[in-house]
Amino acid sequence: MEEDTSSPLGFPGLAVLATPPRVLPLSPLPHPHHPKSTMATEDKLNDYDFTGTDAGASHTIPSEAGQIRKGGYIVIKGHPCKVVNVSTSKTGKHGHAKANFTATDIFTGKKLEDVIPSTHTTSVPVVSRNEYQLLDISDDGFCSLLTEEGDTKDDLQLPTYPEGFGNEIKAKFDEGATLCVTVMAAMGHEQIVTYKEESG
Repeated sequence: MEEDTSSPLGFPGLAVLATPPRVLPLSPLPHPHHPKSTMATEDKLNDYDFTGTDAGASHTIPSEAGQIRKGGYIVIKGHPCKVVNVSTSKTGKHGHAKANFTATDIFTGKKLEDVIPSTHTTSVPVVSRNEYQLLDISDDGFCSLLTEEGDTKDDLQLPTYPEGFGNEIKAKFDEGATLCVTVMAAMGHEQIVTYKEESG
């Protein structure tokens, strides 16, 4: 009997191998903690910017709502405000204590209100005050102020709040009085808030 040398695939002349072909093992997948996969993850993270803004340049600081008292400051609807009244209330059987704030915008006097759970964090504006000697007032209401360093600050106009306050300052200055003004700054805004006459 003749040996059948035909291929199982139907191609004559191709001998059938006596042993099955050798299968090469697949390379193992990288383990999640494998150094190479870790490096790849770190490279991916480095594509993102994790640096925050300079904390020293922040216009607000966080504070627990329950710690803010009458006469203190709070940010309501994006406005720096002074608290004129605060009360605490509970809502429901399992409700959390809530602080009810009534405040006024420190630059416009506008009344604003907010209700915040006492244990929640809210924002308090960073408020500063600086005194300057008033050197001059331009026709369009800009004030020239003398700083402690001996430079001039010319970017503030006479205040429009309270009503008539700016005219009062101008009238005193036009009379020849030597005036020292206090400028309040908060959340990127500055405004003259008080003045006093310097004795000659």
